[in-house]
Amino acid sequence: MTAAARAPNAREVAARVLVRIDKDAAFAAAALEAELDRAAQLAARDRALATELVYGSLRVMPWLEGTLAPFVPRGVARLDAHVRACLVLAAYQLFFMRVPAFAAVSEAVDAVRSVRGPRVGAFANAVLRKVAARAGEMGAADRDAAVVESTPEWLREALVRSLGADEALAFLKSATQPPPIALRVEHPNERDAWLERLRAAAPDATFDAGIVSPLAVLVRGAGKPQTLPGFREGAWSVQEEGSQVAALALGARAGERVMDACAGRGNKTAVLARAVGETGAVDACDTAPTKLQRLRIELGRVGLRARETFAVDWTVGSGDVPLDYDRVLVDAPCSGTGTLRRRPEIAGRGSSGLAAGQAGVDALARCQLAIASRAAGHVRRGGVLLYVVCSVLQDEGEGVFGALLRARPDLQPLPFGAGDPPSLVAASQGTATCLLLPHRHGTDGYFIGRLARH
Repeated sequence: MTAAARAPNAREVAARVLVRIDKDAAFAAAALEAELDRAAQLAARDRALATELVYGSLRVMPWLEGTLAPFVPRGVARLDAHVRACLVLAAYQLFFMRVPAFAAVSEAVDAVRSVRGPRVGAFANAVLRKVAARAGEMGAADRDAAVVESTPEWLREALVRSLGADEALAFLKSATQPPPIALRVEHPNERDAWLERLRAAAPDATFDAGIVSPLAVLVRGAGKPQTLPGFREGAWSVQEEGSQVAALALGARAGERVMDACAGRGNKTAVLARAVGETGAVDACDTAPTKLQRLRIELGRVGLRARETFAVDWTVGSGDVPLDYDRVLVDAPCSGTGTLRRRPEIAGRGSSGLAAGQAGVDALARCQLAIASRAAGHVRRGGVLLYVVCSVLQDEGEGVFGALLRARPDLQPLPFGAGDPPSLVAASQGTATCLLLPHRHGTDGYFIGRLARH
């Protein structure tokens, strides 16, 4: 039976994902979800293995390819994409998962042979036997060094400037482990009941209460979350836990008029709409009308709606957006460095500013300042502006926050305190800004800063 005719195992699923990322510039999360859907027969343990292989190998891909390079005379980059994926995954298992050499090598060789024939299989065997001889020499410090070496130099330097050397290393190491899927329940007092129901529906999976968001349920090993009880009924949605906290940080209250200035597909908009209730109103803005259409559909699924939606490019103008909001959320476009644990491929391939290095981050910071400054003009006197980026870089976080205070004397920091989620109060230490970090808070990385307009 050929590899195409039989059901793929976890390593073959992971190889297919790496090939799609390599050849089609696909995002890891989407490619992995698609391949796992195709391999629906995989047990939860094997699905978890495929996930770990994909995320872990992507995070240290440059180091893995460098380790293979001395044994590939024509160069790793010139290898067939499938062969390269199989070699990379085997090397990751040898060095980072400590899988016995006979298992890692034989699995990879069999996979290559089944697709590319015995001659290429023999080549893969020769390469991996030589690589395996070095695996036993690698210690924990070497693995840490591999993670650092696999990060572009400019990004390493930016992370050290922003977080300090120890925190930067901890942040980079956190990106080698796939995060759980986070659900957002619509009502926090129902979370415990949903935990019980979900555990009963998928006993082989794990469901835990979120660490920093009172709305979060963290899921591992349950497969596609949309197949679980409650999704169709609109009882919960898929939303990363830090994203939930960022929306809660605005402090929206019943009856208020609120704007989500960079709403995207509307996850944060939904949190805000739930908070203001039927007596309040939420408007949503984005540059892409297609995203706003999806936002309206998603809000409808959970029984919510936006009062108005506006297609707006805040760097150019604000169109017909009203001027008198009680609260405005600016979740600005950013480099996405805070999402490395969910999108490990962006460190090497570049995305949203990472492709252009520090110059790209500098350009984003100017854009973020322009967006936040213009949106601030739509906050009423006495109202609140929240600035958020899913980045841990100082240039996009504290740097823009400080520049915004200088550009708009009508704004002043509004510290987190009583009435805010305890996790925010702890992370901010009583100031108006906080940094969420995956290795400290279990979330993606976020900068959150709150201001009042006077």
